[in-house]
Amino acid sequence: MLVDSHCHLDKLDYDDLHTDVAEVIEKAKDRGVDYLLSVGVTLRSFPTMMDLIRPYPNVFASCGVHPLDIEEGFDFDQLRTLAADDRVVAIGETGLDYHYQPELAEKQQDVFRQHVRIAVELNKPLIIHTRMAREDTLRILREENAQKVGGVLHCFTESFEMAEAAIELGFYISISGIVTFNKASELKEVVRRLPLEKLLVETDSPYLAPIPYRGKQNQPAYVREVAEYVGLLKGVSAEEVAATTTENFLSFSRQRLAEPHRSRLLKGCFCSLFRLFSPRDFRNTWHVTKINRVCNSKDLFGFNFCCYLFYLSENYSESQKFLSCTAMILKHVKHT
Repeated sequence: MLVDSHCHLDKLDYDDLHTDVAEVIEKAKDRGVDYLLSVGVTLRSFPTMMDLIRPYPNVFASCGVHPLDIEEGFDFDQLRTLAADDRVVAIGETGLDYHYQPELAEKQQDVFRQHVRIAVELNKPLIIHTRMAREDTLRILREENAQKVGGVLHCFTESFEMAEAAIELGFYISISGIVTFNKASELKEVVRRLPLEKLLVETDSPYLAPIPYRGKQNQPAYVREVAEYVGLLKGVSAEEVAATTTENFLSFSRQRLAEPHRSRLLKGCFCSLFRLFSPRDFRNTWHVTKINRVCNSKDLFGFNFCCYLFYLSENYSESQKFLSCTAMILKHVKHT
């Protein structure tokens, strides 16, 4: 199971490429992408985007004004009101872009600060766009206490040092299709060095389609290529990337999966956990926290019993180790 943590569903081609948003969601689902976050970039277009996605409970929304759209003008009270919608899980896309509009740096900074303040007020995480503005982005996040709500630096193309600084403030780093491009050597190295537990994956569709779709319009289904490439860079399976980045998204957005999806995610988390750790290592791993957030004790008993029967049939001599592992997990997971 995958999450496209950043797409613009209201900007896709519904004339020639897709029939409607339901088809986009179905195409994504066919490739294992079960949840989407549709990101707002102007307040004027936000109601239309919400009308588009509201019938689909597996699509979340964010509300904000992109730094390259601030000249359109908007009211901060309106932003606060729209962002209070229960379907809105994050504030943004906001931030700084000195690549295209360096002459508006001061205005961008003011608008960015207002977004952070509203996020803190509403207790919702931030979606940050930053380009050629590393120092100012981090400075404003610190000065406005963004660590209280955290968030994500989306479509990340900056330095490892900036990623580390953002992670210290409670932010995730989101990787887009850019990582698959031949010239993205610096980004590839950043991904290798960052812990998977701090990464999200996204398409930023309709932009930045990954290889082998580069040059075509991007869509949420293509986030699978991003996840697979991240796995290749980090030397782990695509399934592990999917399970971990999905859990990271849940942590970022403070959401809880529907019951069938919780079971699927649990299976991926538990298999990765058992493969990587022996019982004596479980006690202090983030995997225990991960399982605690996505399942309850009933989930664990049912799934562990099935796993145990399979494992027993495959390797009887190690069955006691598995039972010990299961007991330790159950001991450290709170009942929900």
